Amino acid sequence: MKKLIIAAFAVVAIAIAPKANAQTKMVGGAAMYPTKNIIENAVNSKDHKTLVAAVKAAGLVETLEGTGPFTVFAPTDEAFNKLPAGTVDNLVKPENKATLTKILTYHVVAGRLSAKDILMQVKAGNGKAELKTVSGGTLTAMADGKKLYLVDEKGGKSWITIADVFQSNGVIHVVNTVLMPN
Repeated sequence: MKKLIIAAFAVVAIAIAPKANAQTKMVGGAAMYPTKNIIENAVNSKDHKTLVAAVKAAGLVETLEGTGPFTVFAPTDEAFNKLPAGTVDNLVKPENKATLTKILTYHVVAGRLSAKDILMQVKAGNGKAELKTVSGGTLTAMADGKKLYLVDEKGGKSWITIADVFQSNGVIHVVNTVLMPN
């Protein structure tokens, strides 16, 4: 009987393991584990070094390590490089912390919204869905086929290039442009 119970646990463990691995996505050359929080995963992505540095400069590390849940639209380093020269260096200065914080929290929505959740809102909203950001601003989500994109308050457009990177305290969607609030 004891061997039967052990064998049953082994079968269950093997059956569960592929599901756990299937939820782990690669971002910036690093595995993003659904058992880790947003910060624990983001620091390992080679494509998000600028974002991680900005989050640290804004003092948002503790918040994004919290229970959430959060939906984070995470711009890549390439997205930050699209900004005018010197913008990032200027934003991470201590005297610009409030502006940096506003920009970063404009990329965060309360709750855990998967790409499917956002797409359902877009379909229900006749092609558009307004997402209220933690900064108090609004992002407009839209779709082009199955691809989702966001339009910021200044009319800038950012594509979700990697969706549904689930974390213990939310979900990350990688975006290719920094979103700017009014």
